[in-house]
Amino acid sequence: MSWWETDDDEDEPEYDEADVRVRPSRRGSRPRTKTRPEHADAVPGSVLGVDRGRYAVLVDEGGPDEREVVAARASELRRKSVVTGDRVDLVGDTTGEPGTLSRIVRVGERTTLLRRSADDTDEVERVIVANADQMLIVIAAANPEPRTRLVDRYLVAAYDAGIEPLLCVTKTDLADPAPFLENFAGLDIPVFLSGRERMPLESIVERLVDHRTVFVGHSGVGKSTLVNALVPDAHRATGVVNAVTGRGRHTSSSTVSLRLESDDRHGWVIDTPGVRSFGLGHIDPANILRAFTDLAAVAERCPRGCTHLPDAPDCAIVEAVAAGELGDIGRARLDSLQRLLATFAPSIGSGAAGEAGA
Repeated sequence: MSWWETDDDEDEPEYDEADVRVRPSRRGSRPRTKTRPEHADAVPGSVLGVDRGRYAVLVDEGGPDEREVVAARASELRRKSVVTGDRVDLVGDTTGEPGTLSRIVRVGERTTLLRRSADDTDEVERVIVANADQMLIVIAAANPEPRTRLVDRYLVAAYDAGIEPLLCVTKTDLADPAPFLENFAGLDIPVFLSGRERMPLESIVERLVDHRTVFVGHSGVGKSTLVNALVPDAHRATGVVNAVTGRGRHTSSSTVSLRLESDDRHGWVIDTPGVRSFGLGHIDPANILRAFTDLAAVAERCPRGCTHLPDAPDCAIVEAVAAGELGDIGRARLDSLQRLLATFAPSIGSGAAGEAGA
């Protein structure tokens, strides 16, 4: 007997492959694949609103089987946002019956995308709505006082997104809106005046049918009141302005798309929560001048790379304002433009905005 052999060897059990115990993977035994199903039978729809991870989607819009479906976002879209106005494809139960839930598996290409940021230094964008082609800026003539700079920012965001702006001034029975509107005399923007005794609903409806119009405005300007007048069954909450601070209270908490009916035509009113600020940290500075079409025409005479800021040499806009070519309102328009351009001065220095106006 060799030195490594002992009598205990006789008692050792014999093993084979059948005795191996492998703990199964918690993630399952199927290997992961990047191949996704094509969902050829997916049903198209349009997102009307979002509420805590659930999406209200309109299917077969204008057709005999038009219905509203509740959907969740598929796991493969976890890194892609889905917002009001998006055109999507659905699978699963798309009957719209109570208690049913479908899945959003695709988001269509967006024609426009309205965004804002928390402030001008925040590059993280907040998507407001997709595929809108008009923006109705609602501003009050008084209570709260109209803010020219906020409207300028709405205009910049609209032009950056490729959306046509409209302007509605409410509470005209409290103050004359003419001095405020002089700030935008050089812009070709349709304007609607609304007061307690007269709300121009017919004129507004005529501009909204056949369009998807996003409503934006400062809290307390009467935006929800206007929406309820245009869409009687909207039932959007309305509030009052604080007599001490002069600020409105947020009443609309989510963005929702509402159908606007007019005889045999219809459009979509997209109501958004009221805001007190509208950051532009996400936009392309080259698009700022486009919001000031009257000044943009003069800027064509500027030297290449002109920043249009107060210290810009040979700036045609600055010279035109100084010479009185743009009238009494020219100085206010230039001041508003320069305030916005100064916010993005580092980017403008690279020539991005200068090329837009050169």
